[in-house]
Amino acid sequence: MRQFFALGLLLATFSMPAYSALNIGTVAPNFVTQASLGGKVFTYSLADALEKGPVVLYFYPAAFTKGCTIEAHDFADATGKYHALGATVIGVSHDDIEKLNRFSVSECRSKFPVAADPDQRIMKSYDAILAAKPEYANRTSYVIVPGGKIIYSYTDLQPDKHVENTLAALRKWAAEQK
Repeated sequence: MRQFFALGLLLATFSMPAYSALNIGTVAPNFVTQASLGGKVFTYSLADALEKGPVVLYFYPAAFTKGCTIEAHDFADATGKYHALGATVIGVSHDDIEKLNRFSVSECRSKFPVAADPDQRIMKSYDAILAAKPEYANRTSYVIVPGGKIIYSYTDLQPDKHVENTLAALRKWAAEQK
């Protein structure tokens, strides 16, 4: 009986969404890195992006994997909704920039940039390392507002709620600004 209880507890632990390590209210670590938008490489600066409005920063394990492709499509489909709220989106993974050039066109549909973090400097600063496979990022989304404060964070390997949840957080924040 104890074995079944322990197994149930273990399964429940892995099936529940985890929570990202950086707390709401924390100032987001700034970063500058190479990114690709529409297959074109440029230098992305979080500080520069935040001068224009809120940023949805999401980490994903690896380009061209099933969940990451679904998530990229979801973010691409919602780009207009983010822009209507004055926000931009950037994805970050350990992939190299050459792979991200292809991913940015095919899976992100040239709608938002994806950034390279091959040394995991950004992932580590955001506590977005996948514990089971530390060479990959965990699927974590943050909403960061001008001034650099994190107002929302969410970690779950399932990609289906990241867009919905970050949009809800942005809508709430925008309503509070009025």
